[in-house]
Amino acid sequence: MSPNQKSVTGWELSHLDALEAESVHIFREVAATFERPVLLFSGGKDSVVMLHLAAKAFWPAPLPFPVLHVDTGHNFDEVIAYRDETVARLGLRLLVGSVQDDIDAGAVTEETGPRASRNRLQTHTLLRSIREGGFDAVFGGARRDEEKARAKERVFSFRDEYGQWDPRNQRPELWNLYNGRHRRGEHIRVFPLSNWTELDIWNYVAAEEIALPPLYYAHRREVVQRDGMLLAHTGFLRLLDGEQPYEATVRFRTVGDATCTGCVESTAANADDVVLEVAATRVTERGATRADDRISEAGMEDRKREGYF
Repeated sequence: MSPNQKSVTGWELSHLDALEAESVHIFREVAATFERPVLLFSGGKDSVVMLHLAAKAFWPAPLPFPVLHVDTGHNFDEVIAYRDETVARLGLRLLVGSVQDDIDAGAVTEETGPRASRNRLQTHTLLRSIREGGFDAVFGGARRDEEKARAKERVFSFRDEYGQWDPRNQRPELWNLYNGRHRRGEHIRVFPLSNWTELDIWNYVAAEEIALPPLYYAHRREVVQRDGMLLAHTGFLRLLDGEQPYEATVRFRTVGDATCTGCVESTAANADDVVLEVAATRVTERGATRADDRISEAGMEDRKREGYF
């Protein structure tokens, strides 16, 4: 943990300590209030930090709820390997909601064409997994600095019986008092990292020495230049006419479906290097490296209204 700072009046929490304390309080509040919480865990940096905080909140007891991965089937190998290793190391109960299962069942239709992605199909799979698990609270790793629609979220985000989000139908959270009341079939999305920034996440990763999937650090990878982004050349990415893959030293700022998650050229090989890099950037990680967020100005808000993360 980062060191406390001494003031003339006594001990004061550092910025990271205050963020950690708030998140731990949120986890404990949910555990005391709801019957069937679940934590969304993809192996991405935000979900890793969220899991780390949850483990601290209940240590030395195990997590009192399972973790859920909504699996598009188009994952980076490094992320799946990290997910499985973490689940085994911490003794977690992992649930997997498969987009492929919904495609096979005819519940959703897969996009076609060279820019096709399964990212939007996750919404149906997420809502199905919540319904089948009977979950009344779902922890997500979204932060308010990521994107305009997410900046509208409360820590406790009410979702109706269809899993839909209405930004006008959210509850006040004065003095950090959270209202989790809901009827059967409704649920609450809970965001313990709401007040964190990307820089906070990386400072915390460095301070706590949290292991992340290796693709968050600089490595050589075959990439493709498309629409002002660098996309990893994987078996899931169909090349457009004239596109030529080439090798570059890159890292990922955020991780999602491999067909729409971009990377950036970087030499940052460890968390301290990334802290310096993030401190100097003026573009959010989703704005710079997520092709699925570029559909329209209100693209993310539209998807959240449908039930997306």
